[in-house]
Amino acid sequence: MPTQIENCLASALVAAKKAGDEILEVYHGDIDVTYKEDNSPLTLADERAHRTILKILSSFSKNDIPILSEEGKDIPYEQRAEWKYFWLVDPLDGTKEFVKRRDEFTVNIALIEKNRPVVGVVFLPAVGSLYFAAEGLGSYKLEKLETIGHLLDDAGNSSEKTLDLGVVVQGALRLPSRQAAGRPSNQINLVGSRSHGTEALSDFVEKMQENYDKVGFVPAGSALKFCLVAEGKADLYPRFGPTMEWDTAAGHCVVEQSGGAVVRMSEKTPLAYNKKDLHNPHFVCLGKSFKNVSLPL
Repeated sequence: MPTQIENCLASALVAAKKAGDEILEVYHGDIDVTYKEDNSPLTLADERAHRTILKILSSFSKNDIPILSEEGKDIPYEQRAEWKYFWLVDPLDGTKEFVKRRDEFTVNIALIEKNRPVVGVVFLPAVGSLYFAAEGLGSYKLEKLETIGHLLDDAGNSSEKTLDLGVVVQGALRLPSRQAAGRPSNQINLVGSRSHGTEALSDFVEKMQENYDKVGFVPAGSALKFCLVAEGKADLYPRFGPTMEWDTAAGHCVVEQSGGAVVRMSEKTPLAYNKKDLHNPHFVCLGKSFKNVSLPL
């Protein structure tokens, strides 16, 4: 793994942990909600996590890597098009779950090289689970952050202190941790949005039921859906509703480095990043054992 990628992963892990701390302070108090122009919810937790991530990534990024965040996205495409590397961040993914006090909200941090994610960190602050991946390293899950939380805190308190990635990886579980190989060939598990179900998703499930005797469906929020596929707890995550690039990049990396794929519904090619229009097309996330499955599209 190149040194730059290793340093960026370490920075992203520290930033995700620190942002999670900020989010939990708000989560365990009174949650005041305002709304953006597109009617999506915004809380103090979004803003505090955004500021924390920008501060840490900026101080640790020795190559001055630019940052594109959901809460600071108004950067002209003409400027973005020149970027070879950049951070793509969603400080609080799953704000609806956060407001409803469901624990499935995440902090998503990805490093993009040209148009693909090469580092991805997805942290569930309320649960304490941390998923991370990097090109050349693979994909991993830390079940509980307590084991290395002090290391992340120490590194975050000073840009002079570096995080020992070897210790982090040693305490983590390599993904996929649950192989679907032992599952009956007539069974498949889908994961889908808890807050953004669509008629197209319902139709997709019905069509899958024509090909499989048993189709399980697990509702989940935020980027956790990608992580469940990477882990092997789910086989497919079809997405027909609207998403933005910062919603998917970190989870995309975790899935891809676990041996899976995230592809556009139409062309079956990987999702691309840093487009002029930051909206994603409809896509499907495929687990390692189901990359070649026939889909009813």
